[in-house]
Amino acid sequence: MAAIKHFEWQVRVYYEDTDAGGVVYHSNYLNFMERARTEWLRQMGFEQTYLRDVLNIVFVVHSMQIAFKKPARFNDLLTITSNLDKTGRGSFEFFQKITINQQILVEAQVKVACVDAICFKPVGIPEQIRLKME
Repeated sequence: MAAIKHFEWQVRVYYEDTDAGGVVYHSNYLNFMERARTEWLRQMGFEQTYLRDVLNIVFVVHSMQIAFKKPARFNDLLTITSNLDKTGRGSFEFFQKITINQQILVEAQVKVACVDAICFKPVGIPEQIRLKME
């Protein structure tokens, strides 16, 4: 399977994602982006359980810069776009954005690190995954 450098995934905003005013609570955007990264891995053929149980790794967010531009509201259908920008030996970076009808709501630069599933120390990205990222 070829590398997937650009990935889109949609999510519906549920009532539980919002505050009393029906606006998405700010931390839920992080959940939406996390789900999109998980679906990106799945699309490449890697389940999180396989990474942990067989390859003994997990991917964790190392750092993030985020800009909240406009709010999403209850029942909106959001598109989360993930663009793989950079791949290193033990980390990779995404530019992610959340949109509705092509209007940008949130933008984030996300650095993800590969760590040992037991001790959480940094390790290199396994070759079979790295090859699919290139």
